[in-house]
Amino acid sequence: MKRHWGALLGFLWLQVCWVRGVNVEQSPSALTLQEGTSSTLRCNFSTTVNNVQWFRQNPESGLINLFFTASGTEQKGRLNCTVNSKELYSTLHITSSQLEDSATYLCAVRHSAPR
Repeated sequence: MKRHWGALLGFLWLQVCWVRGVNVEQSPSALTLQEGTSSTLRCNFSTTVNNVQWFRQNPESGLINLFFTASGTEQKGRLNCTVNSKELYSTLHITSSQLEDSATYLCAVRHSAPR
């Protein structure tokens, strides 16, 4: 018997954090979408960073590293990560969302503070 999932996918992640003086803000703060649709998550940072990491956390597991990149664009399956170092943001684009994409998504940055 085949089961159809008409469920909505929910995404929720940390909205604002401070990492050694870098303000990191993700938007939107919560997202609900239907299976098969696409969406983009955005991470803005207040200063130039060395690299950006996108993580995914499923309800019953630890963090999974999706991307670790300094600039440009990377793609892994239905996920696409872009880092724009000049304009101080990164995006995570999810194409054709599926029920198993429902998770918490986090953006982290690494910044070398001046000594």
